[in-house]
Amino acid sequence: MMNFLPSDLKGHRDMDLLELRGQLDEIDAKIVELYERRMEICGRVADYKIETGKKVFDKEREEEKLKTVRSLTHNAFNAHGVQELFEQIMSMSRKMQYAKLVEAGALGRLPFIGVDELETGKARVVFQGAEGAYSHMAMLRYFGEQVNSFHVDTFREAMTSIEEGGADFAVLPIENSTAGTVSEIYDLLVEFENYIVGEQILKIEHCLLGLPGTEISQIRTVYAHPQSLMQSARYLGAHEDWKQISLKNNAFAARKVSGEGDRTQAAIASEQAAKIYGLDILERGINQSETNSTRFIIVTNQKIFRKDAGKISICLEVPHESGSLYHMLSHFIYNNLSMTKIESRPIEDRNWEYRFFIDFEGNLADSAVKNALRGLRDEARNMKILGNY
Repeated sequence: MMNFLPSDLKGHRDMDLLELRGQLDEIDAKIVELYERRMEICGRVADYKIETGKKVFDKEREEEKLKTVRSLTHNAFNAHGVQELFEQIMSMSRKMQYAKLVEAGALGRLPFIGVDELETGKARVVFQGAEGAYSHMAMLRYFGEQVNSFHVDTFREAMTSIEEGGADFAVLPIENSTAGTVSEIYDLLVEFENYIVGEQILKIEHCLLGLPGTEISQIRTVYAHPQSLMQSARYLGAHEDWKQISLKNNAFAARKVSGEGDRTQAAIASEQAAKIYGLDILERGINQSETNSTRFIIVTNQKIFRKDAGKISICLEVPHESGSLYHMLSHFIYNNLSMTKIESRPIEDRNWEYRFFIDFEGNLADSAVKNALRGLRDEARNMKILGNY
């Protein structure tokens, strides 16, 4: 049986709720007034820091402030809530101060030079793999058929070539739409003083290649890069008797099949590789995803960016503390910057600590970007700009 409150009692409770909400409105108005007063004073603090060159972020001062406001509360729940509230208030204060630094031109110049165009006409370009590899195809798509190029066996060799001046640019795969990121490239971008200046997205179509005149029924062994084997798993699953062997690159696989002259061998590689190594295409499009694409980055050893660049890549480490990543990402929100990608990689020799790789929209000449990067540089550990492209 349902119990109903008398109408007069229900009306009395409704009046109590309205009165409580009215009290909350009064308190909220005072909070807003005090917040604006606090931010006005923080603006004067920013003016002082601009004049004296002092840093915006004072970690010891903020930790002392958090300790003080926690001590003013009367229970553990409120202590935690007040700490979270003041972390946000101080974070907004820092962001406002960074904005004033940008307006005053007190941030200094970022160590990157804007250029109208990349000097690619006489450039020497390195790629990993061999002619016919997808990296080779991406290079031709970006630099043109007449590019002066050479290839190396490993990504590290490619990065070393541009760092030491043996090449002007390197073409490296960084992400595949089905297999995910190429983690080694991220690690190398941190290790080397090389920077991303462009990108090329290439649609991937794996073909099964064999010696001229070979029938699919003759195949016993298939060679390919591990990712290509994985991406073609559905097709290969229909041929359970085939032995699958991984190689560093699909072009190496095509070259091996061509050179050894064994009709029981096949390679998974591109149509371009078939042309280069004189192989027949036994089957096209054996990778199960019709939208499979790989993103390649163009890397150089110069700190430059095209003036019309619209994407920025950075990496940073955050303190191993609760909420630290959240506070870092708030710099993008405050500056109205759209973050398009975030990846994490474990930091070597530091258990359970991670380095984050972030892509976001913007140009290094934009004031909002400068503002965000200044805040990130002050508050993160080892922040590095990987490129603007």
